[in-house]
Amino acid sequence: MAMRKLLYLCAIALWAGCQPADATRQAALSAQAPHTQPATCPGYVAGNTSQTGDGFTAELTLAGPPCALYGRDIKRLRLGVRFDTKNRLHVHIKDSDGQQFQIPHDVIALDPGHGVRNASSSLRFDHFHDDLSGFGFRVSRGDQVVFDTVGHPLIFEDQYIEVTSSLPANANIYGMGESPDFFRRNPANTIKTLWNRDSPDLLQQNVYGSHSIYMELRDGLFHGTYLHNSHGMDIALANSTIQYRVLGGTADFYFFGGPSALDVVDQYTELVGRPSRIPYWALGFHNCRYGYKSVYEVNDVIAKYAEANIPLEVAWTDIDYMDRTRDFTFDPVNFPLAEMQKQLAHLHEHGQKMVLITDPAILRDSSYDVYARGREKDVFIKNTDGSEFIGQVWPGYTVFPDWFAHNTSRWWSGELKRFFDQLPIDGMWIDMNEAASFCTGSCGTGKPAGSTPPYPWTLDPQPPHRIINSSDTLLVPLYAIHNQEAELSDLTIETTAKHANGASEYHVHNLYGYMESKATHGFLVNYRPNQRPFILSRSTFAGSGAFVSHWTGDNAATWQDLHISIASVFDFGIFGIPMVGADICGFYGNTTEELCARWIEAGAFYPFSRVHSALASTPQELYRWETVAEAGRRALRVRYALLPHFYTSYQRSVENGWPVARPLLFEFPHIPAVVDNDRQLLVGDSILVSPVLAEGATSVAAFFPAGLWYDWYDYSAIKGVSGNVTLSAPLEHVNVHVRGGKIVPTQEPAMATVDSRKSDFGLIVATDEHGAAAGELYVDDGETFDIASRWIQFSYADRALRIEQRSGQFKLSPPLSKLVLLGVTGISNAVINGSSVSAGFRAVNGSTVVTGLDIDLNAESLIAFS
Repeated sequence: MAMRKLLYLCAIALWAGCQPADATRQAALSAQAPHTQPATCPGYVAGNTSQTGDGFTAELTLAGPPCALYGRDIKRLRLGVRFDTKNRLHVHIKDSDGQQFQIPHDVIALDPGHGVRNASSSLRFDHFHDDLSGFGFRVSRGDQVVFDTVGHPLIFEDQYIEVTSSLPANANIYGMGESPDFFRRNPANTIKTLWNRDSPDLLQQNVYGSHSIYMELRDGLFHGTYLHNSHGMDIALANSTIQYRVLGGTADFYFFGGPSALDVVDQYTELVGRPSRIPYWALGFHNCRYGYKSVYEVNDVIAKYAEANIPLEVAWTDIDYMDRTRDFTFDPVNFPLAEMQKQLAHLHEHGQKMVLITDPAILRDSSYDVYARGREKDVFIKNTDGSEFIGQVWPGYTVFPDWFAHNTSRWWSGELKRFFDQLPIDGMWIDMNEAASFCTGSCGTGKPAGSTPPYPWTLDPQPPHRIINSSDTLLVPLYAIHNQEAELSDLTIETTAKHANGASEYHVHNLYGYMESKATHGFLVNYRPNQRPFILSRSTFAGSGAFVSHWTGDNAATWQDLHISIASVFDFGIFGIPMVGADICGFYGNTTEELCARWIEAGAFYPFSRVHSALASTPQELYRWETVAEAGRRALRVRYALLPHFYTSYQRSVENGWPVARPLLFEFPHIPAVVDNDRQLLVGDSILVSPVLAEGATSVAAFFPAGLWYDWYDYSAIKGVSGNVTLSAPLEHVNVHVRGGKIVPTQEPAMATVDSRKSDFGLIVATDEHGAAAGELYVDDGETFDIASRWIQFSYADRALRIEQRSGQFKLSPPLSKLVLLGVTGISNAVINGSSVSAGFRAVNGSTVVTGLDIDLNAESLIAFS
């Protein structure tokens, strides 16, 4: 629920160009284009090199008079180089005195790697001295330099660090965010600002999370770079360079050798944390709306989805259920606890789930037990004078949990336990955790306890912004990152506020949502031992995927936002948070029947698939229009049939970090035409979805790489020649194709995942030009951690399908009863492990459908066809 006040301030005109609060400051920001610093910054000189078993250290000394560009130059630095693994290199430049803030290891425990010798690494590190710019270094993979600071002076000041690396002309750069944008970053003019911000999804602006990881495609090979730093920063692309401009901390870089895109994500998530295991039900379809007036209205929504024969897996409720928007409460009139308990029981009886929202901001009122217990345990963020920092969020004047404080996680878990003991919901939605505040500074300090201020956007005239205190560089650092507010403290916690570890909010702001996610995940795994949590978080940081899933926030009901949603899903695949999706049909503004139909056709294939709308928007549940309902039924029927494939792909995320939803580029990096393709998406490596993203269109120009691609619905084949093919796309139809050479597991779809999991398995065997295909299936109970699992390998060649048990002991009940042999004709007999079996054979468009089988997937089998 980002900045819902914009519903009042700008309404939908926001997407036509509502301006930031301080036009003068923003004009100054726009003048800070990507640049190369002048030679007056002397750089550093390296000396006192000392070899270690897996790298070396050196001292860096300022090479001349201080630059004093945006702070105080630090004269003595320490360089540490370590070859963590064969494909990961760690380069850390920090102040010798250790005074600069670094992310504590107990907050984010990075994987150290086992350490390898230089000769065993795929990456090489070399450092040089340039007479004008001083110390510089190069990271190389073979004969290819992948990061090169030589010729660009290192600037290392207490509140400003600048590291610049040369890039090839027109470089292919992906990642860096969170910022709604097209997937391939513009190498000539991009600034990605990392400062977590409560904001609608405005194109190319910083929003809820901070992820510095980027990957580059060069000559068909990928490599990646990650800066481990929690400070606000700009990452700028221009003039054939990438430039980091960081508001403090250290230059703590990790380099990943790839060479494939999946390798880079694997290497990155090995460092920051693998994606968490999710319950199977999370892959179903979800519905939410901000503005449901009562539990009875939500009951009606649940019933109407069933009447419309549209599968609804999870019913969500926004802050509407709370008593005066206070956490851990229920509106006694409109959402009484007893009725919420009945709703939860009804959902569970039908194999469905419930998720409710929770915000971190706690009403400052001693009569509110949640606050009183927290105050007693001293868990809230403080002002510099030791008083509580008091902002303003939905319930009024609020305080904010300090995740660095010793008692906070215990207090948070206690409040959650009281809530769950009353209503044992199935998952949690943690929102507003950048953290968001409606005012600037500790606006509740000195206000009477229990007073409730009006929302600032409802005041007329609007209150003026406070006088900006430029003399305090924690409030207004000398370098102004491109955060689209008048000052860093706007709409969040004051940057001078103090945490229990002594750190100012300035240093740790971007960690707030991560730390809440970690604490919430910790509660759930303790409250329900051996049961996988589902948590959806708005604010994220590097490694958040180990605890939470993500939605892309408050988008708009526009065709551009539909398009951008695909790119944002791809971004989070790079960021190591594969369970991600956008608000289907758009959050802000009134969707249209056509837009909503097209959006569910795309959104049915997001890893996380949820429709969600805002308070002032027209209701947009899928059953509201018959065309949308039919589009939803068709697209979700495909999704539910593909749930075994989604789940198998997600297990690859758990084990290797690989994204579930992928751009064509990740599978076909040698095809220049796909470097900026964010209009189609692959589910795993096998299913290509080509949605309509333009108003009024009844066809779509879909790109097909060389090879065979089979239509999901009629099995007809397209022989791809690495070019576009125009496909018919009437309003209720989304084009889906199966990649030749792949075997995709399926199950008969049902209205709930618990039922679809009981249905028979099928295999889509999509043969390539050589008549061969391969695939895999992962299965477990979909709920617990400590359970047996099973990996099954499929291969097809010479008219024979082989089923092999790769690992695991999980017992599968449903048999394999159906095969769709795409590109295979002329067969009418099946022999399984040497014995003929009775089966049905039907020829369709150059393919064969085989039914009536009863194959045990717990055993190895060879099925020969003739």
